[in-house]
Amino acid sequence: MLTPEQPLALYMAGHLGSRHGKMGHGVLRFSPNPVVCVVDPAHAGRTVCDVIESPRNAPVVATVREARALGAWVLVLGIAPSGGRLPESWYSDLDEAVRLGMSLVNGLHDSLAPRYPDLRPGQFAWDIRREPPGIGVASGRARLLPNRRVLAVGTDMACGKMTAGLLLVACARARGIRTEFLATGQIGVTVWGSGIALDAVRLDYACGAVEMAVLERAECDLLVVEGQGSVLHPGSSATLPLIRGACPTDLILCHRAGMQTVGNNDWVRIPPLGAVAALYEAIAAGCGALPGARTVAVSLNTQGLTREQACETIRQTEAETGLPTTDPVRFGADILLDALGTPAMRAAVPV
Repeated sequence: MLTPEQPLALYMAGHLGSRHGKMGHGVLRFSPNPVVCVVDPAHAGRTVCDVIESPRNAPVVATVREARALGAWVLVLGIAPSGGRLPESWYSDLDEAVRLGMSLVNGLHDSLAPRYPDLRPGQFAWDIRREPPGIGVASGRARLLPNRRVLAVGTDMACGKMTAGLLLVACARARGIRTEFLATGQIGVTVWGSGIALDAVRLDYACGAVEMAVLERAECDLLVVEGQGSVLHPGSSATLPLIRGACPTDLILCHRAGMQTVGNNDWVRIPPLGAVAALYEAIAAGCGALPGARTVAVSLNTQGLTREQACETIRQTEAETGLPTTDPVRFGADILLDALGTPAMRAAVPV
């Protein structure tokens, strides 16, 4: 629905500086589209880089009308609140955007397309969280593929799984490895342009949806699967379908440096990372009944630390886990790729 040349405005509604703004943050970092501005009355008059660390800057305005006047053609809902529901207070702004001729990109569970049945030619309301057609029950067919399949797993929600995956893809392609990315969440689908919104799939078919998407991308040497959630989080159910559907050969463990408890559930303490890696490997192998996967590296999100603090945290993590560790945002993803043993992959022309 979204083409790379269409100028975007990110609708942040007070959350540009919040972890709930991860949809907008992901678009700022990874989308090929031009980002004209951010709509956020709480920070209007400032710029993105005044509020957050971002590789791309843009002005912050107070209204959708200002965004349209600056040349934005698509309004992207840049917030991923807990539960993924669309607040009633947003509808007046969305209605105005549509009246002004803007299209909408919606990564939340509530559908917008039925609200706007009479859009102009070329105008769209893209509801990303939709179950793909033709899915069924998984049968482990991905285990038969000859390629490497890397799944990012995490100690919590929103700890950098998508970011690590996309940076790993860019690094592998730069080395000439035929690499694909399977986006499995609304942010990944938005910036990559394809994939599945796993949390919109009925539980019976979740493994099957992942399996079908993996098989569709079989003609590559390295498939990087975007991780979702965490087996440690009491409200997360996405990780197991990813493991069963993708039958990963390798795992990259993602963690936010300094986090000791699971977000919004401070009674859940995060175990030592080596123990978490062993847990994921045990789940993948199913006591030897299923294909195993090995944890090859740790990807740390060191946002908020100084460079020196980040380096020291990385060194400590390597010593504790025995695994290669890096922050791919700060230091690149080469260490993650090297941990896969890239010489064993078939080098080819980048796709």
